[in-house]
Order: sequence, then C-alpha cells, then structure tokens
Amino acid sequence: MTKKQFALRLDPKLYTALEKWATDEFRSVNAHIEFLLREAAHRAGRLKIEEPPKEESNPELKKT
Repeated sequence: MTKKQFALRLDPKLYTALEKWATDEFRSVNAHIEFLLREAAHRAGRLKIEEPPKEESNPELKKT
C-alpha cells in the first residue's frame, strides 16, 4: 500500500506538543499524527479498522 503524501501546516505550538507526545509513545511525529487521525476516524464511525485474522487452533500441537 502506498501512502498519500500532502503538505500539512500546523501551528508551531501544536507541532511541539505532538512532537513531545510522539516521542513519549516511541513514534515519529508523522506516525503519531496518522495514529491519532485513524483512532478519531474509527471512533466517529468513519473508518472500519480490520482486525487481524484469528489463529486457528492446530490439533497437532495439542497432542502431548
């Protein structure tokens, strides 16, 4: 999946707050902004987040 690139202009104080927050969460500012937007869109019902497939139980592993 290729990501859409676009310019984002932010108030410097907001950017500084996001930068600190991202550092606290061990993310880049870009990744943290994307995380926050995805979470907000999901909560607003605008984005369905796909859940990873559940692992099937393997009967071979249960033999002990």
